Amino acid sequence: MVNLGLIYDVTVKDHHCVVTMTLTTIGCPLGSLLANQITQAVTSVDGVATCDIELVWEPAWNPSMMSRFAKVALGIHG
Repeated sequence: MVNLGLIYDVTVKDHHCVVTMTLTTIGCPLGSLLANQITQAVTSVDGVATCDIELVWEPAWNPSMMSRFAKVALGIHG
């Protein structure tokens, strides 16, 4: 998620985490699955009791947001 450039921000305050993220498209069929898995991973961290996912559409995601590692792994060059 981070290497794909979909996670824009993570804040933790008073044992509560807010993950600001986007999806590759508005109609992404994996949106709920990803939110559930992120929440599960975040709340498994010591000191974090709850997690909210803030889904945003600005800035719009594009492949240039991917890390170099993700681009290489997916065979995207340039």
